[in-house]
Amino acid sequence: MKRLIPSLAPFLGVALLAASASATAADAWPELNQAGAIVLFRHATAPGIGDPDNFKLNECATQRNLDDRGRAEARKLGEQFRSRKITVGAVLSSQWCRTRDTARLAFGAEAVKDEPAFNSFFSRGAGISDSQTAQARAILARWRGPGTLVVVTHQVNITALTGVNPASAEGVVVRPAADGSLKVVGRVTP
Repeated sequence: MKRLIPSLAPFLGVALLAASASATAADAWPELNQAGAIVLFRHATAPGIGDPDNFKLNECATQRNLDDRGRAEARKLGEQFRSRKITVGAVLSSQWCRTRDTARLAFGAEAVKDEPAFNSFFSRGAGISDSQTAQARAILARWRGPGTLVVVTHQVNITALTGVNPASAEGVVVRPAADGSLKVVGRVTP
């Protein structure tokens, strides 16, 4: 089912396809073994909302960061991929510390590549969110594999792309549609 955050509805500007009612978290894991699979993960648990006023992108001490629960969730994500023998083709991450840490704990630091198109635009405005969402959508539309594309980003980005409001460490499995939108296939959790 899809849930929209009312304040983001004007930002979406595209047709969104919701996951079918029958697609449960357990149902979506096998999809990640299909050619060209894509999963958008919200970073693992980092208590709070948004970032502190003194936020600096290159200083983790100024940001909300993963707590013990979040670090355990991130490790569990990696374990799920390994135990299910899901081939990871690439791992893209927002430049925020909590997303990088989620990706690195799950898939190893050497596998993670920063991608600014997946940076949070929470409280940055409609113009920025529209442009950034278009950039992110273009990256996803180009993915063909091999392996699964894993993106670790923020709730606001995933909601703008899919209409889904994921929980911490939850993944939304998507496939690009011919009309440029993203079809939500299902969800996965650690």
